[in-house]
Amino acid sequence: MHIGILQTGHAPQAVLERDGDYDAMFARLFRGHDFDFTTWNVVDMEFPEGPSDAEGWLITGSRHGAYEDHPWIPPLEELIRAIHRSDRPLVGICFGHQIIAQALGGTVEKFGGGWSVGRRDYHWNGDTVHLNAWHQDQVIAPPPEAVTLAHNDSCAHAAFAIGDRIMTVQAHPEFTDSTVDTLIEHRGPGVVPDDRLATARAGLGAGVDSAAIADRLAAVLKGARP
Repeated sequence: MHIGILQTGHAPQAVLERDGDYDAMFARLFRGHDFDFTTWNVVDMEFPEGPSDAEGWLITGSRHGAYEDHPWIPPLEELIRAIHRSDRPLVGICFGHQIIAQALGGTVEKFGGGWSVGRRDYHWNGDTVHLNAWHQDQVIAPPPEAVTLAHNDSCAHAAFAIGDRIMTVQAHPEFTDSTVDTLIEHRGPGVVPDDRLATARAGLGAGVDSAAIADRLAAVLKGARP
């Protein structure tokens, strides 16, 4: 199955050197699902011709805010709406989760409670799921037609679905401990409060449920219900 990756940012240099860019992380995350990937660097104004350029779509994370004034955000929002109209499957991670929400009528804001970084617990349809996070922005109000799938005390809409074809996740199932460790060392200082970095560092090695969430996302891309 041909999946188009809409890359909305590039990993920091230290992460690039250790783990590769975001599209490489997703290729590893979905290993074994028989996906072929093409990346469009929309952050660099590189866009597909339209939804038919891939059978399914994935929007990555980014250091940018969905509400910021960048020239690539309006055409990305229009592409999201076109993919939705086309009935092709679409998944979004972190910024991807946020920009899909915003494009389809939801609201994204910088969370007043500050940063969520490292291993976090999420209540997901009665289960507890552990995933790595790295964000301050979040979806405050999901699109009108969305159903919230997951939440925790600091993120009310940590995952949502729209019908059978769209599923989004605020956390980063593609982030390994290696990725989080590198972010703690190279992106966190001076940006994320020291106590939250310390908590994130203490959580390294405790295990996350990335493979299980990857299976759920892959199932949506293949046409199953979220």
